[in-house]
Amino acid sequence: MRLKIMPLKKSFSVHRVPLILFLCQVMSALEVPLDLVQPPTITRQSPKDYIIDPRENIEIQCEAKGKPPPSFSWTRNGTHFDIDKDPLVKMLPNSGTLVISITIEGKAESYEGVYQCTARNERGAAISNNIVIRPSRSPLWTKEKLEQITILKGQSLVLPCRPPLGLPPPIIFWMDNSFQRLPQSERVSQGLNGDLYFSNVLPEDTREDYVCYARFNHTQTIQQKQPISVKVHSTKSYIERPPKLLTPEGRTSHKEELRENVLSLECIAEGLPTPSINWTKEDGELPINRTSYTNFRKTLNINHVSEADSGKYKCTARNPLGFVEHTISVTVKAAPYWITAPKNLVLSPGEDGTLICRANGNPKPKISWLTNGVPIEMAPDDPSRKIDGDTILFSDVQESSSAVYQCNASNEYGYLLANAFVNVLAEPPRILTEANLHYQVITDRPAMLDCAFFGSPIPTIKWFKGTKGSVLQENTYIFHDNGTLEIPVAQKDSAGTYTCVVRNKLGMAKNDVHLEIKEPTRIIKHPEYKVVQRGGKVSFECKVKHDPTLIATLTWLKDNGELPNDGRFSIDNDHLVIMNISDEDDATYTCVANTSLDIVSASAVLRVVDRPNPPFDLELTSLLERSVQLSWIPGDENNSPITDFIIEYEDSLHEPGIWHHHSDVPGTQTTAELKLSPYVKYSFRVIAVNSIGRSLPSEVSEYYMTKAAEPEENPTAVEGIGSEPDNLVITWQPLKGFDSNGPGLQYKVSWRQKDGDDEWTSVVVANVSKYIVSGTPTFVPYLVKVQALNDVGFAPEPVIIIGHSGEDLPMVAPSNVHVNVVNSTLAEVHWEPVPPKSIRGHLKGYRIYYWKVKNSSKRNKRHVEKKILTFNGNKTHGMLPGLEPFSHYMLNVRVVNGKGEGPASVDQVFNTPEGVPSAPLFLKIVNPTLDSLTLEWDPPSHPNGILTAYTLKFQPINSTHELGPLVDIKIPANMTSLILRNLSYSTRYKFYFYAQTSAGSGSQITEEAVTTVDEGKMAGVHPPAVGADKVQPVNPRIRNVTAAAAETYANISWEYEGPDHVHIYVEYGVAGSKEEWRKEIVNGSRSFFGLKGLLPGTSYKVRVGAEGDSGFVSSEDVFETGPAMASRQVDIATQGWFIGLMCAVALLILILLIVCFIRRNKGGKYPVKEKEDAHADPEIQPMKEDDGTFGEYSDAEDHKPSKKGSRTPSDRTVKKEDSDDSLVDYGEGVNGQFNEDGSFIGQYSGKKEKEPAEGNESSEAPSPVNAMNSFV
Repeated sequence: MRLKIMPLKKSFSVHRVPLILFLCQVMSALEVPLDLVQPPTITRQSPKDYIIDPRENIEIQCEAKGKPPPSFSWTRNGTHFDIDKDPLVKMLPNSGTLVISITIEGKAESYEGVYQCTARNERGAAISNNIVIRPSRSPLWTKEKLEQITILKGQSLVLPCRPPLGLPPPIIFWMDNSFQRLPQSERVSQGLNGDLYFSNVLPEDTREDYVCYARFNHTQTIQQKQPISVKVHSTKSYIERPPKLLTPEGRTSHKEELRENVLSLECIAEGLPTPSINWTKEDGELPINRTSYTNFRKTLNINHVSEADSGKYKCTARNPLGFVEHTISVTVKAAPYWITAPKNLVLSPGEDGTLICRANGNPKPKISWLTNGVPIEMAPDDPSRKIDGDTILFSDVQESSSAVYQCNASNEYGYLLANAFVNVLAEPPRILTEANLHYQVITDRPAMLDCAFFGSPIPTIKWFKGTKGSVLQENTYIFHDNGTLEIPVAQKDSAGTYTCVVRNKLGMAKNDVHLEIKEPTRIIKHPEYKVVQRGGKVSFECKVKHDPTLIATLTWLKDNGELPNDGRFSIDNDHLVIMNISDEDDATYTCVANTSLDIVSASAVLRVVDRPNPPFDLELTSLLERSVQLSWIPGDENNSPITDFIIEYEDSLHEPGIWHHHSDVPGTQTTAELKLSPYVKYSFRVIAVNSIGRSLPSEVSEYYMTKAAEPEENPTAVEGIGSEPDNLVITWQPLKGFDSNGPGLQYKVSWRQKDGDDEWTSVVVANVSKYIVSGTPTFVPYLVKVQALNDVGFAPEPVIIIGHSGEDLPMVAPSNVHVNVVNSTLAEVHWEPVPPKSIRGHLKGYRIYYWKVKNSSKRNKRHVEKKILTFNGNKTHGMLPGLEPFSHYMLNVRVVNGKGEGPASVDQVFNTPEGVPSAPLFLKIVNPTLDSLTLEWDPPSHPNGILTAYTLKFQPINSTHELGPLVDIKIPANMTSLILRNLSYSTRYKFYFYAQTSAGSGSQITEEAVTTVDEGKMAGVHPPAVGADKVQPVNPRIRNVTAAAAETYANISWEYEGPDHVHIYVEYGVAGSKEEWRKEIVNGSRSFFGLKGLLPGTSYKVRVGAEGDSGFVSSEDVFETGPAMASRQVDIATQGWFIGLMCAVALLILILLIVCFIRRNKGGKYPVKEKEDAHADPEIQPMKEDDGTFGEYSDAEDHKPSKKGSRTPSDRTVKKEDSDDSLVDYGEGVNGQFNEDGSFIGQYSGKKEKEPAEGNESSEAPSPVNAMNSFV
């Protein structure tokens, strides 16, 4: 066994001479190499008190080393034990260990006794401790007949165990016949002697299988006592009592304990309620780090007791009725323990030395010496030694002085025995440490470089650094007596090669060691405290930095143990992830980073929280007529403190299954005084609340029915309102069953006229909410009250309210109605109120009916639309806003009550004065010439009076868009056109135009136009095309964008004004989406386009634009495609109705072709032609007479000169007012029809023949009428 010595620091002289370690004669830090002669040393032996298993062989250990190897012998009970005479006993080879074979034959009891081993060689003899051999025993309980224990509820009880004496003493525990541990608590617990104590018994303690078990660990056997039967009788009442100690008895007791043992003090008390135990120490404090409590604080434990723990300890048992105390005087005794144990001495011939043996104990031990196992008094004399009590002094030793000395320290509680040899040798130095060792040390940590050596006399030692280094000094290093060099704080520059050199008078030895310095391992990102709800997920992060030449491993621990083998735990690089967290995961998690040189760790706590568990064990006490006390036990708060308890109740008599809120109590409370109502069958439940949420409701308490009583409240919302002129309907909000307070709930309804002297009329009705009083005068005030009653009695006197019998229509119209016209749009009406009695109801207000009188001479006389204004309350005048200027109005006034309107007053007539007109309908500029422009307009749609004139203002605009001088012209009101002459050629003009009445000027309309270019000055410029007489805006204008949609396509049309040959495009997209616009180019100058491939039932946005410098884009229009129809999926060409229709259309076309052919041969005309000739509309061009074909309407693409004086509008349309038979528009959306005279009114194509489809234009199949038009 390698021995170590305590480091001894040596002082260094002020002259910094090389440090030489002069070691003392105590060589205990160095082992004598086994190749050198040395006395025996005991290296292993059995314990002093050796309890064996009688079923197994006995092995008594004794191992020793020495040179020459020692021989072994044994004594038994103080006499020589001859092992050769007992065939069951053998000694192991090269060992002193005995093996006694008793498994086949022999008994363990035969070998009980005290054994001692002696190891001997030529240099001395070492002895072992006295080893006491005893076989373990596990005896059975003695047979006994146990009677059933009968006891009243609340009394105390002790169930004795009294286990049989065993070796070693057994472990006691209580279980039932099913081997289930009996639950223990403050009320029920097991004492140190094994008895089971009940501070007070409850009915649930009744059972027939209280079984005390004794477990003998040495033989792995369990013995059991006969079951004890206990019967607890319940009583309606039991008397509470103050505490009384069951153990220990009396007020004081005494306890002895040996030093270093565990001191266990016990106090168990009975009482009702169950007492609690508290411990104190008189004249001192309990040692914090060595004190613990067990058995529900009934047992005080102090670990590693010493003499300082002696004193008086007080236990106090307390309950609300009082307390009891007991004082235990503790004395700590001590078996002998070492102060200085003797250590081996290695001396060279002629040296001196000392053996010291010092021990302490209580009482103080006796010291005795032996040499080679013999009392020193009986050993041969040795002139080199001298005994001085606990010390032996050696001087001028010789080789014959070598021996083994034993020191024995003993008192009544035990003994100590130590062997120490004196070995006299003459040996040159030798280094025992392995050569060229490599050490690795972390920066800023101490480095310990070993250089174990041996020699006799004791060698001196020096340390060097590097091949040419000087001797190391003590100011930086620490030199230990065993040869170790310590660098207290290793730095980077501490790395290198170190050499130790040892010398004595017989020689010298040296050795090299090498030191490397490494960076420390650090946790740079610590895991953090987490609070997570049950079922959630958590991640802990732990980032580590370490020396790159070392390999680091990262390990996660849970409460300093391994992580559970659970798929919910996963480690991903630096992260520990826990899924689906449960209560068991509430713990401290530690990441441990370690290399071969260091280890660091960091911890974080995971706190698993959740809603509280529901309260339980609800109990109703103090049952009174109007109150009850409810108590409960809180459930687990799940790491989040309970803040409140919610108490709910159910009234199973009136509203079964419905829970109502009763009250809230603080989370620190577990009882509540609850106010109750009469005639309710109560049951209660409790809900706990914490910061996470509410718990589930507790189990329902027992039912409690309160006695009936008279009602405490009357019905609410009482009203008296008549539904007919001769009745009074009394209504109220009935009481809920909870408020009835008893059976037989009814209502006493009472009424009388408010202004009369009649007595109250009363009637008692069942549990309803309405009563009708018939035969009342019309609209008379009544006093009404409704009182609740039940089988017990009446509620308090109810509140009286005022109601009215039924209303009737007013009888009188307002009088003296007259009108004051404020302005052209506002009039004020005045009237006198009707007499209150004629209203016959609640006055709601007055209502004015007014309407505009149309001119009876107009051909299209429309239905007169009356407008209504109501003025609430007892008003006598009101304002009529929003009237039309220059109009003829009539009005009347009526009074209104809750039943309806009264008769109307006499109609009053009034006229509004003139107002300013609206803007003219339009302003068009046509027939531009070099110096003139023709202006055309229509009067305002709302003249609001008699037009007196028009005002025209205009001014030129130069090329830099600057405005010139303004010209103002007054135009008579009967004109609708004007030619402006003497204008500048090729000049843009801006026009402002508005109408006037006697009230003032109306809103203006603006327009711009350009005179034509002087041809003489513009050589090479082509003459304007047909239609150039219409003044075109310089920049394009697109307006009136409309869409006609079907299921998957839409026809888009618009009006265009502006230069010719502008490229038009259509953009569209889904309305409300962020997708880009889809763009389609329109071929030619068409003003329509077909969109195909649209989604059914979808809203689209569309706009039309013109490419070029202006980049004009119209406003957006929104349309929606038709819904997808299932019939669309049918092939229409296969349907019979479609085939029949096509045949009919074909036959009709054939007949028309025949008629046309006949007429053409006869030179006749179509009825359409006759009508057009008859109207002689100047806007319709005549048909060509030379070839007999129909003429076509003007189109800009025809390149034909227009008819002189044509007044075709600039938008290329013919106004409906001008000709009912004219072409309204061209396109594909108007079906042909027959006129009254049988002539065909069709849709005229805008082109002579159908052009092929180009680009993305719609290529829809033409309708039959379109086909006919194209064919004709």
